[in-house]
Amino acid sequence: MPIILFRLNNELQLSVVKMHRSGVVVLVVLCFIVPMRCSLRKDADYWTKLAVDELEEALNVKWNVGVAKNVILFIGDGMGPNTVTATRIYKGGESHRLAYEMFPHVGLLKTYSADKMVPDSASTATALLCGVKVNQNTVGVDSSAKHKDCKASLNPKAQLDSLAALALRAGKSAGFVTTMRVTHATPGPVYAHSAARTWECDSDMPTGTEKCKDIARQLVEDWPGRDLNVIMGGGRQGLMSNCTGTPSDPISSWACSRSDGRNLIKEYKADKQRRGLKYSIVSNNRELKKFNVNKTDYLLGIFANEHLRYESERDKGPDGMPSISDMVEAAVKVLQRNSKGFFLMVEGGNIDMAHHRGRAKVAINESSAMEEAVKLAVKMTDEKDTLIVVTSDHAHSLQINGYPDRGISIFGTTGPSKYDNLNYTILSYGTGGPGSFQYSIETNATGGHIVRKDPNKVDTESFKYEQVSAIPLDENIHGGVDVAIYARGPYAHLFHNVHEQNYVFHAICYAANIGSYSIGTTGYAKQERRTRKKGQ
Repeated sequence: MPIILFRLNNELQLSVVKMHRSGVVVLVVLCFIVPMRCSLRKDADYWTKLAVDELEEALNVKWNVGVAKNVILFIGDGMGPNTVTATRIYKGGESHRLAYEMFPHVGLLKTYSADKMVPDSASTATALLCGVKVNQNTVGVDSSAKHKDCKASLNPKAQLDSLAALALRAGKSAGFVTTMRVTHATPGPVYAHSAARTWECDSDMPTGTEKCKDIARQLVEDWPGRDLNVIMGGGRQGLMSNCTGTPSDPISSWACSRSDGRNLIKEYKADKQRRGLKYSIVSNNRELKKFNVNKTDYLLGIFANEHLRYESERDKGPDGMPSISDMVEAAVKVLQRNSKGFFLMVEGGNIDMAHHRGRAKVAINESSAMEEAVKLAVKMTDEKDTLIVVTSDHAHSLQINGYPDRGISIFGTTGPSKYDNLNYTILSYGTGGPGSFQYSIETNATGGHIVRKDPNKVDTESFKYEQVSAIPLDENIHGGVDVAIYARGPYAHLFHNVHEQNYVFHAICYAANIGSYSIGTTGYAKQERRTRKKGQ
């Protein structure tokens, strides 16, 4: 009777498979777990085979120089290199490869903004989606608009077109999916022009900004927001006045709550009815699963008053919130109805939210959830005509420490420290909130001493656990390292070395034949486009 070992998240589960003469396979799962390190291969043949397989894979890479009919841009908010590494180890061990790590083309992006060494999400999303670097905390406007300068943001020359806007102009469909509020910093540049990322609804508009629209109104009233084919995420309390909360979906004191008496969701519905458009509005898992794709060209899904809940916490029942994969599946189905193609931006925003709280396991679990959405997008599309790009807007200060044994949990401890003889967590942060300050002063006969909390005496595997940080702040803040970019599909090879972050917009435009890079325009690549057109 042969024994087969299945690797499952840092452990091995023994399964016994018995083959009967009848051809029936009986699977019996034994009820015990053995440490993964018992079967880890270290021999030379193993490493040689890995290298030879990679070499063969590299030699078989062919450039795809077709036009990208469809583009899906995944943005893992705060998903820096260490988050990706930790996600890989979490999902399958050190030698594992995530779905997007198997894409044939990889590069790095420099994430600094026009005015800051370490950026925020609004400026980096604007760089990715609109093609230029801009000032911190601004959305969809160039650097001539300073933070909170309403007048400057109204200048048409300062307002930037997004990839979604260019796709719509080209006759394609466009939309976005996010686990954040639909008016938040990363989705905002898809459709809005604002001098402040915090101007999400009327209640947060300061005196003197009466001529500027809040971001929620721009989404529903203005172009391109009103013509986006897919809008899915959270943020109900910023879209409609007098929202009510529930224990599983409370009203957030952190987020803007609409106070002008308007209901922008109803206004969205009225606009689609007035124009005779096919639309669906959904608010939970049940409605998302039941809406009629064949009768929907415009899909609005608002699933939470504020951000969507973490994947580890969300209600997966009919009345609960969808996963990022659920939203991506629905979005692609709607967008594929357009024979001319589509652009879709997908944000895994809760990666960033969890890092800000100092909860590394939650952040890595959210990163894992986004990888599942990437797998789904790959499955639902064709590499021949669909460019899929996976990247991050910025990093966090997450570190992977010490010399832990290969095969142990990434959320465990290593050590001990030669300074205080205590173990320390494999993961830690450079900066952190109050929960990351894990020191106390103890007094004995020799005086007062600073004592570090022993992580072996708490559950470091808990989703609630906050890793220690070097510098205590009110919350974890961003890191300034380069982030990786992974691509497959038409012109994916344009991502090939260290790039400015705003380059992503230009490469996508070139691949998709939109904006200033479309054939027949007088834009940046006119002569090259003529050559390309003849070659095709």
